Parts: sequence; structure tokens; C-alpha cells
Amino acid sequence: MSSLRRRKSRHRPIPCGNRLDALSVPLWIIADLESGAFPANMPSVNELSAQIDSLLKIGGQREIVLEQALRGVLKQFHSETGAIHRLDEEEQMLHLAAQVGLPEPMLEVIKTIPVGKGIAGETIAKNRPVTICNLQTDSGGIARPGAKHGGTGGALCVPIRHGNKTVGTLGVGTVREREYSAAEINSLLEIAKLIGEKFV
Repeated sequence: MSSLRRRKSRHRPIPCGNRLDALSVPLWIIADLESGAFPANMPSVNELSAQIDSLLKIGGQREIVLEQALRGVLKQFHSETGAIHRLDEEEQMLHLAAQVGLPEPMLEVIKTIPVGKGIAGETIAKNRPVTICNLQTDSGGIARPGAKHGGTGGALCVPIRHGNKTVGTLGVGTVREREYSAAEINSLLEIAKLIGEKFV
């Protein structure tokens, strides 16, 4: 594929199927993250990253700082719900570190998530982004029992890394069906990388 064709393809949303698992995310998404190259019309990740960086440098109670950072992410992505999970490698469990907008019944479902289960668990298992266009109509078995009662439609989850080590997940969701573009996936990966380096 020519570089011109590849650049153009970055601006198209990922086709809305039942889900996009880690194996089907184009490899150039990850390559561009590592090289620092991002599409010009991507959501203003540099500005958002600077805001989150300032929050993390201020310090304070971890949950509060992560929640504030998460609110900034949701505003940028025009999303209503989000969660940050911390990975316990020994237990192979994800533990909720911060959340915004999730109803109480949903919190019980996502408070702890086994690796390989649900969107966040599959993100860790595959070590790549996972996205669902509509959680309510998912029939691929990715949604955990009870997760569909949270009212989330489209969802995107990416790994949080500290260096080469995966330390957690960052997920956002909307009440609508949503297709996430390659640029948006790249943007959330960059933000997750910043969170991993600074705080998790």
C-alpha cells in the first residue's frame, strides 16, 4: 500500500461490525504510536495530553487524579462513560482504579475483571485495542454478564503501558452506537501511554 493511500485510510472509521478485536487492528496504528506520527486531523491529543500531564504532576490521591484525567478524556471523545483498571499480574485480575458515569449495577460488574473476560480483560489478553460498535447488540461473547445493563453503546478499550510492560486498561464508552476511527484509537493509546508512565 502506498504511503498516500495509507495516510488517507487513517481518517476512515473502523467498519462497524460486532466487534474489532486486537488481531484485526491495523498494525500501522501501533507502529505510528511508537514512531510518534499521528494524523493531522486527530482529536487534539497533544493539548489533552498536556492537560493530563499537568494533573498527574500535581499529584494527590490517585483515584481523584485519575478520575479528573478520565473526565478530560471523555470530553475529548464526546463520551459519557469511562474506566481505568489496574492489572494485578500475579492474580491475572483487573481492578477498577477510576471511573466516570457508570451506574451502580455496572460498577459491581467491572470492579474486578479476570484477564480474558469483557472488553478490558480481552484488551489485556490480546495486548491490543478492542472496540465494540454497540455493546447492547453484542453477540460475540465479549460483554460480561450484566454489562449490557449499563446503557453503553459503542466502546473502545486500550492497554495502559509503562515502558514495555502492560499495567492496566483505559476504556471509554458512549450511549450511542459508535465507530472508532484509527486516529481515535491512536489518540487513546497515546493518552494511555502517558497515564502509564506517570501514575499507574
